[in-house]
Amino acid sequence: MIHSINPYNFRGQNTQQPTQKKNTNASIFYVNDLHGNMANMSRIYNAKQSFDKQNHDGQDVFALGAGDISAGANIKLLKISNAFLNVMGVLGTAIGNHEFDAEPAQIAEINKGASYKIMGANLDIKGSDNPLNGKITKSFVHEINGNKYGIIGLIPPDLHERIRENESRKTIIPYSKEDSVKAVQAEADKLKADGINKIIVLSHCGLEFDKNLAKNTSGVDVILGAHTHELIKDIKNNENLFTSKTGEPVIITQAGKDGEQFGILNLEFDENGIIQKAQNNVQKSNQFKRNPILEKIFDGIIGKATEVGYVEKSAPAPEHRLVDPNPHAFFIMDACREEFDTDLALINAGNIRGHFDEGKLTERKVFEVVPLKNRMVKMKLTEEEVVNALKNGAKSLINPGFKPSIVMPSGLEYTMNRKGEVLNATFIDKQGGKHEIDVNNPDPNKTYTVATDDFFASGGDKLIPNKIDEVDEKFEFDKDKLTCDNIKRHGKPVVIEDDGRIQIVD
Repeated sequence: MIHSINPYNFRGQNTQQPTQKKNTNASIFYVNDLHGNMANMSRIYNAKQSFDKQNHDGQDVFALGAGDISAGANIKLLKISNAFLNVMGVLGTAIGNHEFDAEPAQIAEINKGASYKIMGANLDIKGSDNPLNGKITKSFVHEINGNKYGIIGLIPPDLHERIRENESRKTIIPYSKEDSVKAVQAEADKLKADGINKIIVLSHCGLEFDKNLAKNTSGVDVILGAHTHELIKDIKNNENLFTSKTGEPVIITQAGKDGEQFGILNLEFDENGIIQKAQNNVQKSNQFKRNPILEKIFDGIIGKATEVGYVEKSAPAPEHRLVDPNPHAFFIMDACREEFDTDLALINAGNIRGHFDEGKLTERKVFEVVPLKNRMVKMKLTEEEVVNALKNGAKSLINPGFKPSIVMPSGLEYTMNRKGEVLNATFIDKQGGKHEIDVNNPDPNKTYTVATDDFFASGGDKLIPNKIDEVDEKFEFDKDKLTCDNIKRHGKPVVIEDDGRIQIVD
């Protein structure tokens, strides 16, 4: 369905000239927040192949990304995401928080082989010897069929809250939200001064930021968003269609998370660069098969998949990954707790990015469920710190976008209500004994050994304070290794089911 925008702007003034010039038509293939999901990368590549074969007569056709295409610090996954963006022909992508899970040197090294631009107009890079100096583009101009498009990129203002403790956190300084808006306006003004009147922002800043950006800048036409994992379909007034400071239409869109969807945005601009018509198509990637050519490229980078076991029974994936009880996360946390022989295993729900299907289970399929490639740690937390983590996570039930996410445990049961309050919690010791915790007066002196990762330990998602310097042991592997080790050690078919360890009541 074509959504027609009135050729009169929202101040009621006719924007069409007496002599009508030929309008410009564009079709933009866009992706965001794939988080290194190789299966959906492969499907989206097939979708892009199909898109390219369509009749685009009279349209300017190109592809863009809005960040978090990769995830975690694993160099192989960085290479996979780079290969995906290259073969897709993406012109540029915002650099998201999960790209910054890697060290600056790793990001710079991978970018040497990139045919696309990594973008961020709202950051300062500390250190004259920082490998990212000169690697991140604020904006660029894409010319096709004689038409020019200005592309601006943004990193998340909350970057430091969304990545683990590493060199990226120390040397990449994001602008505030207010200064990020100013940075966009500055780039838009430069582009307009050069005669560019079709401007697209690649924003890894979240929907609420994007709405504010749309209404408080001039010259921006489209915001391809990310970060808050919104699934924005169609074009609806005051939902993802707004007016700029100068009364021109601005369209915002986002294609969900984990590569489960991709988008195609069709646009018609008049000679002044004002959108006259638009159509936003968001499609499911699972409608397409995996591409065998891309699969071979992945095999060459990460190695062929090794079978580790068999899933006999698997619970459905949670509907709302950040706040629903997740049996797949329980299974992974149980493996981590058992392999590390700790009292508890804790992780933020947002760390689990997929689910296990019934049937043959390979190392790669486990990796796809936990692709962020953080590093495991053993640490101690007091009972008070554990309860506070549960309470901080429970607030996600009432927070916009379900942020930051609830805590997925092993060795712990707890109940919360839909007001975001923790009602009770129980510690389950290694022998299965249950010990009630007073969530209103948790013991600040009682300690638990905890298996988690360096994102959680460094205060990621603000579930606990930054305690990365207090961990007992650090490891060079993530939850996928412990899960595979646990499956192979038990040597029996896997059953994944909800055992009720997290209860949500009205």
